[in-house]
Amino acid sequence: MFVVGSIILTGVVFLTIHSLPERMAHKSKKILLDLIALLCLLALLTHEHLFWFAAIVLAFIDVPDFLTPVNRIASSVATMAGQDAGEKPAVSTSALPEAAKVDEPRVKKPGALHA
Repeated sequence: MFVVGSIILTGVVFLTIHSLPERMAHKSKKILLDLIALLCLLALLTHEHLFWFAAIVLAFIDVPDFLTPVNRIASSVATMAGQDAGEKPAVSTSALPEAAKVDEPRVKKPGALHA
């Protein structure tokens, strides 16, 4: 009976340690929860400790949110351009102010070094 109990206890401890990074990521609501869970499962099935180590490192590290600032910059630029967010720009060359129109290119005179 002692042998069966110790085998079951060893299995429970082994599975608890292998699921530790996944439980940590789930409690802190990490963005990379699916990746961490996959790495834990790979470590459990392949006995490669590198997968488990990568999962525990990802569970401890906070990945910064790069998408929110980029979206805010895009909406600010759209507001500055006079568009609503998600609206395509209207192309109209007749509405350009005089200062925005391009002058005719200068033609170089033959024999002149500078225009």
